[in-house]
Amino acid sequence: MFDLERWQEVFETISKNKLRTFLTGLSVASGIFILVILLGIGEGMKNGIEREFQGDAANAIFVYPGVTTKEYKGLNPGRRIQLKNDDFEYTSAENKSALEFKSSVYRIYGGLLTYENESGSYRVEGVYPDYQFLENASMVSGRFLNYKDIEESTKIVVLGNRVKMDLFKDSKDVLGEYVEISGIKFQVVGVYTDPGGEREETRVFVPITTAQKVFSGGNNINSLSFTLEPKDTYEEALEASNNFTNKVETYLKGKHTIAPSDNSAVRVNSMLENTKRFYDLIGMIKMFFWGVGICTIIAGVVGVSNIMLIIVKERTREIGVRKALGAQPLSIIGMVLHESIFVTSFAGLTGLIMGLVLLDFVGPMIQTDFIYNPTVNFKVALSTVVILIVAGAIAGFFPSYRAARIKPIIALRDE
Repeated sequence: MFDLERWQEVFETISKNKLRTFLTGLSVASGIFILVILLGIGEGMKNGIEREFQGDAANAIFVYPGVTTKEYKGLNPGRRIQLKNDDFEYTSAENKSALEFKSSVYRIYGGLLTYENESGSYRVEGVYPDYQFLENASMVSGRFLNYKDIEESTKIVVLGNRVKMDLFKDSKDVLGEYVEISGIKFQVVGVYTDPGGEREETRVFVPITTAQKVFSGGNNINSLSFTLEPKDTYEEALEASNNFTNKVETYLKGKHTIAPSDNSAVRVNSMLENTKRFYDLIGMIKMFFWGVGICTIIAGVVGVSNIMLIIVKERTREIGVRKALGAQPLSIIGMVLHESIFVTSFAGLTGLIMGLVLLDFVGPMIQTDFIYNPTVNFKVALSTVVILIVAGAIAGFFPSYRAARIKPIIALRDE
């Protein structure tokens, strides 16, 4: 039989202060738990952005033509700028010592590729051999373009892995086969894969000279792509990138009669600058997460401090006896601090372990575009432990100081 009165007696034997301390410790544990989860998400966002940027070289610079928006030297706005081969040749020659890889691009959107009974519409890009490194493309089989292909305008093609799977199905050996691009035969010399995923593998590359001749491109190009020589520090790399983009923009605006203040006619996109912008944003988000987590911890610490004040008040007679028997103020302070630090540390470590375990199990399952493998490294975990110890000391300082100032005679009179 369930004895209600007996269980009531059991519950009444539980110290109210211990129960309050437990509940307050729970708030500290939840604060650390929330902080760990938030920091894990912040690290996951950083990993996700790094993975997104793996699709292209981290220090790549892309130049795209646009439409003028301002009148300049008698020319009306609304002119569409068309880049030419000599734009690429001059820029490459003028900045030869600063460049690592370079390529201009001539694109044919919706190019129809056919192999026997299979066909599909893909993006065909005429490029230089360096474009493989600009796009971080890895060869699955065969080779990429070379400069002999450029000089001789050979009809060869490098397929994206997705294109190969669409057209050739389960065939493993596609090298040497011929595919038709808009009715013109090209020989397959290589198959590549791209860290950007299948979307990036739905392209095919041909020599830019061949693309311009076969698809009536003349000497037109759609964009310029460059990477700069690596630098020792990010600041040096950013400075070199800014200097290069300013030179390119100034040259192209002067050559194509564009107003210096017209930012729509020529767009220079620096991956390095964008990367810095994203990492600055991630840094701000992490600071916000730290702020939220620490505010939650502070709320728990205030609760622990209040409980310790209540405990000190209820143990006034005990403290008076200790002091009457010769206990020094430092020993009284140490007694209260030990209990405060123990409560916050034990509760906080519990929250820390729970947060780490949750991230360890759930983190690998999160596979979104901008959150990937959220984790908390050892340094961050160590930082939270330090925060716990400091928080426990702060929570217990004022109650312990108050306990140390209690006069024995007054304490012994306390009821």
